Formats: sequence, structure tokens, C-alpha cells
Amino acid sequence: MKETMARKALMICILVWLSGFIVIHAYGENAKMGSFTKTQSLYCDKMKRIQELKASLLRRDLLSVSSISISPSPSYNPKMSSKSRIYRVTDYGADPSGQSDSTDAFLKAISDAFQAPSDRVLMQGIIDLGGAEVFLEGGSYMISQPLQLPSTGGGNLLIHGGSLQASDDFPADRYLIELSTSSANEEKQEKHNSMEEKISSSTYSYEYITLKDLLLDSKYRGGGISVIDSLRTTIDNCYITHFTTNGVLVKGGHETYIRNSFLGQHITAGGDPGERNFSGTAISLMGNDNAVTDVVIFSAATGILVSGQANIISGVHCYNKATGFGGIGIHLQLPGLTQTRIVNSYLDYTGIVAEDPVQLHVSNSFFLGDAFVLFKSIKGVVRGVNIVDNMFSGSGNGVDVVQLDQSNGPFTDIDQVVIDRNDVNGMTLKATVARGLKQGNGSSWDIDFNQILLFPNLIKNVLYTLSTSSSFPNHALRNVSGNHVVVESDVPVTASVYVMVDQSPISTG
Repeated sequence: MKETMARKALMICILVWLSGFIVIHAYGENAKMGSFTKTQSLYCDKMKRIQELKASLLRRDLLSVSSISISPSPSYNPKMSSKSRIYRVTDYGADPSGQSDSTDAFLKAISDAFQAPSDRVLMQGIIDLGGAEVFLEGGSYMISQPLQLPSTGGGNLLIHGGSLQASDDFPADRYLIELSTSSANEEKQEKHNSMEEKISSSTYSYEYITLKDLLLDSKYRGGGISVIDSLRTTIDNCYITHFTTNGVLVKGGHETYIRNSFLGQHITAGGDPGERNFSGTAISLMGNDNAVTDVVIFSAATGILVSGQANIISGVHCYNKATGFGGIGIHLQLPGLTQTRIVNSYLDYTGIVAEDPVQLHVSNSFFLGDAFVLFKSIKGVVRGVNIVDNMFSGSGNGVDVVQLDQSNGPFTDIDQVVIDRNDVNGMTLKATVARGLKQGNGSSWDIDFNQILLFPNLIKNVLYTLSTSSSFPNHALRNVSGNHVVVESDVPVTASVYVMVDQSPISTG
């Protein structure tokens, strides 16, 4: 019944509107034929009566419609969001001008960020902080103590967006930011060497911590960042300077990614008059499965020190301290178990040192200013090494592109070493694969490969071809010693002898 009344009211309104339209149209047409004054008077009178009728009808039917019960549309009441998980250090009293000590403010902000919003966990025993952020708001803050993350551990946290500088009394053996728990746990970690032992003992404290868009100035008081016992840590777009120990220390843990960053003990762009006195290490990798990518190291005694397994270095530019001044670009200090890949990098007047390298790959890199690769004998082992497809550019002083340091004893365990296909300009080519050609008239051809072959008195494979336009003589490989190859024929002939040698054995599998 109520719906019928509503429809009736609507129809009456429509009919009233149409009737008004017809009257207006009719009188409009008649105005063309009659007197304007008479027509205008009649038109106004008709319109007045129509409007009065329309108003009375609308009042009556609207009253009936208003009595109809209409259910209100459901209202949407959004749930109020919980407290923001972005912790601005200035809200805790940090001084963005760097004039006063902001250590306490930072530690309070970090402590609050470590209050887990739920009971979710990442790795066993590591609480999920839900993507909390400690935001520096573009300020430059002074701290007098390390910003050490809570010993309770945690993960899924971002610290970003500003600068930190050490105070004059900052501890010289600490780091501005420390992802590390108590010293007791660090001692516990030392007892677990394998990955399986670490997982079963739950020694990891942090996971998925990101440090991004930070400038860290150690003011020659200790280091920049230490990452201890951590999983899947990211250091991204950071500028770390004035360290005396390490710019970044990675110890234990697993999968720390350092990328798009700049590190240097002294702020310089090369040719620094104090380069001889550069000290410290920009990055120290004392853990497994880490990656350093797209990083510039512009001053330090050692660019990258690697003493952990299965790490990769890619797109790195080292001009930290020239080899001639005692500097090392990349130092692989894990004798017998290197497992390191160095690709697409730029060694600028500073080279690579590998101690007893086992499973080392260096390729597609550029060595400038007589920079070279050095194998250092500890127990005389070098196995599974590839130095291929690189460019070496020097000053024409005869520096070998790959060298041996056998001061601790000769290399005696040599296997699967390939040094080949390198482009050399202004330096001396060294390789494990060599080719030679000897032409002349005689019955013996002696080809000396000592100028090219890296290892002394080591040729494991020989291929040769004897070509002559005269009668074909009997010939044979007579001697392979002292990196010489001797081919002899039974009769003197004018011939060309082509020889290819390899210092690695051919697989018989």
C-alpha cells in the first residue's frame, strides 16, 4: 500500500509538469497571432493557477510519502588505525642539528620499535617487528655511544633517512650502529662453525634489518656498522667515512647485502697526498653468502677483506690505496676454501690478493695502473681458479698481470687453474694456456713458454702440429720440461711447428 501511494505521488508530479509545459507551449503559439498585452495577461493568470494547484498536490502527497517507513542505508564506520609504527627520533628529543648528544633519544626510539605488534616470528626465535621504521627525518645527529639493537633480537625493521656522527669521546673500538647482542652471545657464536650448527643452536638474533639512506661519520673513532649474527641484512645507499677499524664489519650470520654505497676513511677523489698513510678496512666479510654490489671504496688500506665462504663481489670500484703504497683492493684471506666470485669490477691502482685460493672466479673486470692478481702460497694450494676475460692496463714497466708469492713455500697442489683470454696493454701477459710457433730448417724445434706460463716447470698437456711443404718426415714430441716443448723429426726439413700447452690436466671422466 505504501509503495502504491509513493508511485501515485510521483505520477501526479509528472502530470502537473506536463500540463504546465502544454499550456506554456499553446499560449506561446497564440501570442504570435493575438495582442501581446492580452496574451501576456491571460498567460500569467493561467500560470498562477497551475502553480497553486501543483503546490497543493505536492504538499498533500509529500505528507503521505513522509509517513512511509524507509530503512536507512547502512553506515560504514572504518576501524580506527592503530598507532603508527614510524618512530621519529626527534619525537624522543634527538637534536637534528648535531649540537647535543642524541644517543638516549635514539636508543628509546629503537627500543619502542622493537615492541612487537603481534606474536609472529621470522626465523626461529626472531620476532617480526611488522616493518617498523626508525626515521631520522634528514637530521644530522651526534651520538656518544653505539646504537646497539636490543639483545632480545627482532626482524623486519628499517632505519633510514639522516646522518650520524661520533662524538669526541665515542669508544674507539665500537661502531656507530651495532647489530649485535651481548658479548656472551658472541662468544657462543664462535663455538658454532657450520650453518647447521648455527640453525640448530638458534644463535641468530636479527633478520631482515635494513639500513638505508644514511651518512655515517665515525670521526676517526672506531667503525661504521657491525653486523653480527644476523640474517638477510641490507645496507643500501649509505656513505660511511672517517673509520679507523672497519667501515662495515660482517661477522657470522648469513646473507648481508651491501649495495649502492660509498666508503672511505678519508674523503678524497684520488691522488690524495696522504694516501700512503691510509689505514683501516672498508668492508670486512667474516661470514658466508654475502654480496657487495655497486659499491665505491675511495680510501682505506684494504678495500674488501674476505674471510668467509661463498661471497660475491660485483660492480665494485676500489681505489682505496695503491698497491705501490702497500694497499690491497680485495684481500681473500680464507686459504683452501675461497669460494668467491669477483665480476664486473674496477681495480684502480690496487689489486687482488688471494691466499691459497680454492674455487675463485675473477672475470669481466678492469685492472688499471699496473693493478694485478696475486696468488699467495700458505700451504701451496691453488685449485679451481678462473681468471678470464679481464682487461689489464699498465704503464709499460713489465708488471705481470698475475703473480705468485711463494715466500712461504712453492705451490705444489695445482689443479683446474685457468688463466686465459685476458686483454693486456702495458703489462706482461701471464696465463696457464699458451700457444707458440717455431719455423725453420732442421730436425729439432724448441719452444720456450716461460714468458707466458704462470707456474714454473709445469706443462700437463701438449698439442702440436708440424707442417712442411717437402716430404713428410717422421716426428715426435721429445721433451717437456722447464716449460719448454721440444719436437724432433727423423730428417732435417723446412717446417713450421705450432704448439699449444696447458698447465691444467685434461679431465678423463
